[in-house]
Amino acid sequence: MPPSSRNLERLDKKEDQRVRRTRDRLGDALVELLVEKPFDAITVQHVLERAGVSRSTFYTHYRDKNDLFLSDVGEFFEGMATALSRFGDKSERLVPVQELFAHIGEARPFYDALVESGRMPDVIQLGQAHFSRGIEQRLKEIPRASTIPPDRRSAIAHGLAGSLFSLLTWWIQRGMTSSPEEMDKLFHRLGWTGADWRPSNLDVAVKLRTGKNLGGA
Repeated sequence: MPPSSRNLERLDKKEDQRVRRTRDRLGDALVELLVEKPFDAITVQHVLERAGVSRSTFYTHYRDKNDLFLSDVGEFFEGMATALSRFGDKSERLVPVQELFAHIGEARPFYDALVESGRMPDVIQLGQAHFSRGIEQRLKEIPRASTIPPDRRSAIAHGLAGSLFSLLTWWIQRGMTSSPEEMDKLFHRLGWTGADWRPSNLDVAVKLRTGKNLGGA
């Protein structure tokens, strides 16, 4: 690589680090403020003062506080949903449930603030979208799921992502009495019960009558 290219690469990395630090400061500031006051009562100025960031810098990255909120939550969910694939996990885990639940447990005041803010439907919808994609990718990677047809794999991933958030809500509402490790095992027992694909009698009947298989095979 020419010296000029190496210099440009170093500059890009420094710029990326600065951008990352700025976005982290803004996201952390909003999280702190959400624990202190309702979302609707928080202004961009409040975030700027807490983060120590200028208004022009804020609007370089985000349109408004809602954009900041959804971007920050989305980045968290994307990181969690893709973690097993990114780190080359060789187990049959579809989702890092233990890590996700442990994090939520440690951030209970923030979760309660989200409920109070009325933003939970947005958060759940965003989370399900990220985890649906993450689970679908894991189903492609795990040999046990190799026989699942692509269209059914997508449907299974979508259903399991919904089940994940339903289980998370159940766990929180019941005081988080089960450990994150126990919830991980429970989710994957339930998940693989639904994900293990075998041609059923219904599949065979439909194929005989229509020439098509429900699973798309």
